[in-house]
Amino acid sequence: MLTDRGRALLRWRDPAGQVTAPPGLPEMGELLLSRRGEASGVALARALVAAFEDADEGKRLEFLATLADRFGPDPKAVGKAVAAIQAQPDSVEALEALHNAAEPRRQELFRRLNLAPGGTAALVRMREELLRHLKDNPSLRRVDSDFAHLFASWFNRGFLVLRHIDWNTPAAILEKIIRYEAVHAIQNWDDLRNRLQPTDRRCYGFFHPQLVDEPLIFVEVALTQAIPDTVAPLLDLDRTPIEADQADTAVFYSISNTQRGLAGVSFGNFLIKQVVEDLKAELPDIQTFVTLSPVPGFAAWLAKARQGDDLLDDDLRAALKPLDQPGWHVDPDAAQALRAPLLAAAAIYFLRARDARGRAVDPVARFHLGNGACLERLNFGGDVSANGLKQSHGLMVNYLYDLDRIEANHEAFAERTEIAASDSVRRHLPAPTTTKEKP
Repeated sequence: MLTDRGRALLRWRDPAGQVTAPPGLPEMGELLLSRRGEASGVALARALVAAFEDADEGKRLEFLATLADRFGPDPKAVGKAVAAIQAQPDSVEALEALHNAAEPRRQELFRRLNLAPGGTAALVRMREELLRHLKDNPSLRRVDSDFAHLFASWFNRGFLVLRHIDWNTPAAILEKIIRYEAVHAIQNWDDLRNRLQPTDRRCYGFFHPQLVDEPLIFVEVALTQAIPDTVAPLLDLDRTPIEADQADTAVFYSISNTQRGLAGVSFGNFLIKQVVEDLKAELPDIQTFVTLSPVPGFAAWLAKARQGDDLLDDDLRAALKPLDQPGWHVDPDAAQALRAPLLAAAAIYFLRARDARGRAVDPVARFHLGNGACLERLNFGGDVSANGLKQSHGLMVNYLYDLDRIEANHEAFAERTEIAASDSVRRHLPAPTTTKEKP
C-alpha cells in the first residue's frame, strides 16, 4: 500500500537519531508542506488528520490559531513578487507570480491534507470545529475564509450527485436522514417510512463523491392536490396517500443542510431547481411547485418590535396582547382575535423589516426569495407544534416557484432587494406608520 510505504518513511527521530514521539500539530503541518514524496505525503496527511481528531479541544484550538498566525502568505515571496511588479508593471508573469505568492500556505496544507483517506470529510469536521471558536477568536476568520474558498470549488454543483432517497435506500443513509432532519423532527422509523414510502412522497439529496454515504442537503416533498396551509396533515401517520399521478402540486416541506462545516456553501438553490426538473419529467401533470416553510425568526423579531418599534403602531401592539396568554392557540376566541393582527405583523416582518445590512430579516425568506421564489401566502396556525409556536407563533408561509418568473424575481431581489409577494400577502399590510415602506 502507498500509505504503508509512506509510514515507513515517517519514523519520528530526535537529533540523536532515536525513534521518538511525533511532533506537535503545527510541526507536522510544516513537515507536510515540506514533503515532495507522494508516499510520505499521504502518510503524513493521514497522521496529521488523526492527530488533530485525537487531540483535546485546547490543542485543536491551538493548531487552528497557529494556522492563522504561521501559515499565511510567505512575506519574503510576496515582497519579491511586489518588487518584480514595480520593476515591470506591465508584466503578466509578474502579476501571476504575485497571485501565487499571496496565497496563504494553509491553503496548500489543506489540499495536502485532502490526500489522506477520508481527508475531505476530516477537513469539513475541522472547519466545524473552527466555527465553534470563531466568535471568541476573530483571527480565525482568515482560516475560515480559506476553508470557504476551497470548499466552494470542491463542492460546486459539478461534483454533486442528486439521489432519490426512498425506503430501499441503505440504512446507514436513512439513519442520517433521521438524525439530520432540521425542520420537522422524525420521531421514529415509522415516521420516516411515512415520509419516504407512500406513492405521494419523495425525498432527494445531494451527495459528493468523497462523502458517499453523507447527504449534504436533502429535501422532503409531498405530492398534493392543492397548496397546503398547515403541516400536520402532511406528517399525519394515519393519512390516506393519493396516487402520484393524481397530484397537481409538489410541496417542499422540509429542507435540511447536514454539514455544519460546509456553512456558506450554497446547495439548496441547485437542489430545488434540479428536483423541480426531475418531478416535471416524472409527473408532467404537476403544475405548481411551492414550499410550506417555517418562519424561524418571527417570534423573536415580534417580541422586540412590540417593545418599541416604528414598524408597529399602538393599535397593532394592543391587538397582539393575547399572544401573552398561555395556550391562546387552543382558545377559539383568542385565536380568532389574533388572526388579523398576527398576519399584519407577519406582512410587516417580510415586506418592511430589514436587518442591519438592509436585507430581509428572515433567513428562510432570504434563501427562497434569492432563488427566485415568490412569497405566495401567509398561513396562520400552520404549525402549532411546540417548536412552531416558539419560533413563529404557529405561522408558516408558502413560497411559490413559478418557473416563468424565477429569473426575474431573482434579479429583482439580488439587484434591488425587491421582494416578490402575491396580492394576498400585501393585503395584510397595514398602512405605513412613521417608517416609509421599503421595497
